[in-house]
Formats: sequence, C-alpha cells, structure tokens
Amino acid sequence: MSRYLSNLISKGEGLTLDFKHSITDSRKIARSLVAFANTVGGTLLIGVKDNGNFIGINTDEEYYMVEAASQLYSKPKVPFEVVKWEVNGKTILEVKVKPSRHKPHKAPDKSGNYRAYVRVNDENVVASPVLLKVWKAERNRKPLNIQLSQAENALINYLKENESITVEQFSRLGFISMVEAEQILVNLTAIGLINYQNINNEDSFSLHSGEGVE
Repeated sequence: MSRYLSNLISKGEGLTLDFKHSITDSRKIARSLVAFANTVGGTLLIGVKDNGNFIGINTDEEYYMVEAASQLYSKPKVPFEVVKWEVNGKTILEVKVKPSRHKPHKAPDKSGNYRAYVRVNDENVVASPVLLKVWKAERNRKPLNIQLSQAENALINYLKENESITVEQFSRLGFISMVEAEQILVNLTAIGLINYQNINNEDSFSLHSGEGVE
C-alpha cells in the first residue's frame, strides 16, 4: 500500500474523509458528494470499512454508481475525480470532491425530497435555513462600503473576546429582534467579515481570521 493511502486512512473518518465498504444506493452517495461540495471538499474511499480495513470493490460497477450519484442525483451535479488503488489484490476507489462555488448542491433524502447537505464532523447533515440564506446572500453579493451600526460594532467587539456567537445571543447583545440579528449575521458572513459554523447542530458565527476591524 502507498504511504499516501496509508496516511489517509490512518486519519479516520471526519470532516473531509468518508469510508464506504460498498455502494448499494447512488442516492446515498449523492448526499456525501453534495455535503463535501457544500463544505470544504473531501474524499470518499470506497472499498474500505469504517475501521479502515480493505474489502475491495467491483471497479466498473462502483464507478458508474458514483457517476450516477453525481449526474443524476446531485442538483446541480457535483464534479469529482477518481483514483483507483490496488491493495493486496483488492481495488479501492478514491473519489475526490472540491469545494463548490455553486452552492447549494442538493441530493434526495430518504423520502426522495431534495435537500442541501453539509459535512459536520464525520456526518452529512441537512443545511440549516440560516446557512441557505448565507449562500443566497453570497451569490448576490455586491461591493460594499462598510459602515457598522452600533449592534454590529458590539458584535465585532464580542467576537474579538469570544470564539463564537449564536443568533439568539446576538439578539440579546445588540438589543435587536431575532429576525434583524439573523439578517445582520447573514450579511456579514456573505461579505466575509465573519464565518458561519455549525456547533452542536446550532448556527454559530465567529470572527473571520485576520480581520482587523477597528
């Protein structure tokens, strides 16, 4: 086995790595592809158990199922690259997905309804309504001459001293409604001033690294 593949597997499943011992449903694989594309990209290793052991696959069949996941069950489709590995006579597929500029990508849930998925730790979860609004704002982003309001300044000062803030916390901090707090956080995320993150399945926001807002 190559050192590259060995090091990759030793990391275990996580934000950017998922193991699949086989593919029985292209729709399920589509959820992994769109989750990687909607987050920071990632790698799907097919023919590998959750514990990292190799079982191998039927290359042609598995490849066509990944292709179906990308082209038929991902909206819009998710581009991917495949590397085939031979390990002790067993074939492993490495499927690589880059982060997308065309979010949100969607895939069918168990009921057949198309939803946007993101990667949170080692799981694919449905994107929150707030994150969908962030993506929409990013698509419609225009150059802005930023003039921060009193609530926004309070937010930035808070995030300089604290790791993150939720919509509810910002609402209380800025003495503004939940609707207004959410819209401000969405807008500031869209222009890159703050970052969105999912913490314990809750929408949270942190100060963008390197921002020197005074």
